[in-house]
Amino acid sequence: MSKSRKKESMRFTKADLFVELAGGIDDDGFTRKVSVSEFSGKYASLVFGNGADWARSDGSLGKRHNIARFKEGKGNRITHIQLQGFNKNPKQRPIAASVRNFYRGQKCVVLGTSKDVEIDHKDGRYDDPTVGYIQSQDPKDFQPLSKAANYAKRQHCKRCAETNIRFDATALGYPVPHVKGNSQYRGTCVGCFWYDPVVFRISLRGDSL
Repeated sequence: MSKSRKKESMRFTKADLFVELAGGIDDDGFTRKVSVSEFSGKYASLVFGNGADWARSDGSLGKRHNIARFKEGKGNRITHIQLQGFNKNPKQRPIAASVRNFYRGQKCVVLGTSKDVEIDHKDGRYDDPTVGYIQSQDPKDFQPLSKAANYAKRQHCKRCAETNIRFDATALGYPVPHVKGNSQYRGTCVGCFWYDPVVFRISLRGDSL
């Protein structure tokens, strides 16, 4: 093998192999759901143990994409891998003083109470890079939620992240599950009740987002 071919081969990582096997990544950062049974032949090096190897969230691929690891059927082994959007999540989620001052004294947009109000990131997956940095934060990307409402939102956002199925607002008595998009999470929280309860209610009056 020539030096140039050897260098090219070395640059072709396991992450590259997975993307090739998946048939590429769409504009939203998603791939198809790939079964680990497909890790054979040319893609045999993708086989991993309990540590998930190249498919770890703290690996090079996980730093760029949200990696969903599915465990279907019996046992605790990973059976499928899918990339689900771009990973722009900062490890820490500081909120600028200007944003805190903007919401100081405001009531919870869900319960209408003023006790134990917290400043909530509207995007439950923290996928907007501008929201992750104090210098670029805008009050419109946040909202005041009571501690109880914020806890409920976190639980629903966690479930959405695990299943890729967005919260259904009919569970709260609303006539529609979402005001934009559908039940499948496709890289945005916009249209979900928890993303912006105020806009959600306004949209039910016939106004658009």
